[in-house]
Amino acid sequence: MDKLQQHFSKLLRETTSEFYRYMYDKISWDARMVGLTGPRGVGKTTMILQYIKNNLNPAETLYVTAEDFYFAEHKLVDLANLFVQMGGKHLFIDEIHKYKEWSRELKLIYDYHPELKVIFTGSSVLDINKGASDLSRRALMYHMQGLSFREYLHMFHDIKLDTYALDDVLQHKVTYPSGFKPLAYFGTYLKRGYYPFAVEDDLNIRLGQIINQTLETDIPLYADMNISTARKLKQLLSIIARSVPFKPNVSSIAMALTASRNSIADYCLYIEEAGLIAQLRDATGGIKGLGKVDKIYLDNPNLIYTLASEQAEIGNIRETLFMNQLRVNYDVITSPKSDFIVDKKTFEVGGKNKKQKQIKGIADGYIVKDDIETGYLNVIPLWMLGLTY
Repeated sequence: MDKLQQHFSKLLRETTSEFYRYMYDKISWDARMVGLTGPRGVGKTTMILQYIKNNLNPAETLYVTAEDFYFAEHKLVDLANLFVQMGGKHLFIDEIHKYKEWSRELKLIYDYHPELKVIFTGSSVLDINKGASDLSRRALMYHMQGLSFREYLHMFHDIKLDTYALDDVLQHKVTYPSGFKPLAYFGTYLKRGYYPFAVEDDLNIRLGQIINQTLETDIPLYADMNISTARKLKQLLSIIARSVPFKPNVSSIAMALTASRNSIADYCLYIEEAGLIAQLRDATGGIKGLGKVDKIYLDNPNLIYTLASEQAEIGNIRETLFMNQLRVNYDVITSPKSDFIVDKKTFEVGGKNKKQKQIKGIADGYIVKDDIETGYLNVIPLWMLGLTY
């Protein structure tokens, strides 16, 4: 317990407060149990440490990571019992998916200690309904993704722009400081601005490690996969990366990986939830995530440059950016006539010379153009979609 507290105190001293992720003000921190999921590397740990440093009494607070060797010999529920006996009020558990009985023990902690507030973070593949212990009625869940273009400008260049709803962007209500040249920064953001750790120089190495940890550890742990099955995840991601946007042919993929058709759909879902790919669906399901998959993209443009640099085609990068930025607040589905439908509006994405042909005759049709700074009529600059969160 003392070593856990010492580690927590060290992390708290090293935590800075110059920049806050978009989720910071969205979370109901006072709820009895809060879960925060998201891909590795998007800043979940830093954000919860910022909250502790700004708002809580460290003497009544404990931060632990479920990866700590302490849990090789101790149970999470026993730690919570001891912490409450010592006057603890706020328990933060990072990387909860690394703890085997996390769901059952969180339920016990919730039921045993109504005075204790628990916040836990975990991989995007964390499923609070998995297993017999249902946390869905207990935990308030949030999901966080990587940096928007707006956040990148703030964090990396100290340029502060407002957040805009999609309708504000479409109505050309975006304002920014005189002299600000968004296109001078946008290309770099596409290549290396999605992950907060890109402030360091070893982005490709760090991103490669995250991809490997996700495919070799996080997903197999969640899905109870053996090593050979986990290896198929890497093969599948490699196939997708070489041909994005990828029109899924489940039969041919299953044959290439010597796996069943049903398994391929599951693999894709796991990789999507882990934040490595994004599946563009149609509206047939009626509910987000249930429609038929039309295309598969890598999750964000940074992954394209890391995993598929030789296939980093600009049209794909633009579509990937569009989907990535808007999905935080909107359902993005495929369009039968153009690229995307968002909020019943149709969008065609392209470069500055893109014409109106694909949306001709479509009510609420918009052309989203890269390489332009300002919009007009139904023409919208691509970079402005990066201000929506």
